[in-house]
Amino acid sequence: MDLIIYTIKRIGSSLATLLLVAAITFFLMNAIPGSPFMTEKSTPEQIALANAKYGLDKPLIIQFGNYINNYLHGDMGVSLKMQEGTNVTKILFGQGKFLLSIKLGLWALFFAVLIGIPLGVLSAYYRGKLADNVLRVFTTLGIAMPSFVVATLMLFEFAVNLKVLPVQSDSLPTVASYVMPVITLALSPMSRIVKLTRTSMLDAISQDYIRTARAKGLKTKAILFKHALRNSLIPVITYLGPLTAGIITGALVVEQIYHIPGLGNYFVSSILNRDYPVIMGTTVLLATLIIFMNLVVDIAYKIVDPRINITKKKN
Repeated sequence: MDLIIYTIKRIGSSLATLLLVAAITFFLMNAIPGSPFMTEKSTPEQIALANAKYGLDKPLIIQFGNYINNYLHGDMGVSLKMQEGTNVTKILFGQGKFLLSIKLGLWALFFAVLIGIPLGVLSAYYRGKLADNVLRVFTTLGIAMPSFVVATLMLFEFAVNLKVLPVQSDSLPTVASYVMPVITLALSPMSRIVKLTRTSMLDAISQDYIRTARAKGLKTKAILFKHALRNSLIPVITYLGPLTAGIITGALVVEQIYHIPGLGNYFVSSILNRDYPVIMGTTVLLATLIIFMNLVVDIAYKIVDPRINITKKKN
């Protein structure tokens, strides 16, 4: 019952957050001087007609109210410039852009978790030794280097110099085309997961129940992965929620560098072209993803550790 009440409250606050994100994006977007229809050849009369056609001549508060009303009815508007007249919902979902970004992000998340957690356990187990020192240097570099630097280095080395991977990934048609984008996206979160796991494991293996397990003669592997790791996963799970959405939204730069026609690439283009409905649709979609993943993480707390009192947990 506590979980149901908590979930209802979190859904309510999530919807309020989403509305706030939409409002901030809408008014900041319209605060920039100019018009989406302004070109070198356009006349004031042509701009006025185009604004009237798409309702951009009305006060901003009315425009925002109309957008929210249409959005609640499943209408995200139509593209003004990039694919003029095409429904934004069709652009985001019907042309596979969002699914391509999701696929790329999930592969990066999979490898970040698959590699990050065992390396974190290994680093904690060999604390202060060579393996730990090497991993700490590696993870620090992984966090410090921006994704565009990693992408550039990989392109130069593996695509241009060694010529073992494709320069342009396009729509990711082959396994080889995934390698560089996935590694670029996974490196930083994997490094953070290693550090989080290491810190949590160091705290867990110093607890009394671990010493008791050692005294009972349990094997090191069982102590680390069955007892210590489970209690060390709370910080990692906390990070996985925003990470899942962050990897997908973080693909904006990566998709540009590798020429991947995903949602991130299209979002950047929509900003450059001032395609307001596409900007709003993409922003609301990504915000929904982040908020939803945070909600999932909050609920996952109780599943991982039943001792947590969700109704009293601070946001």
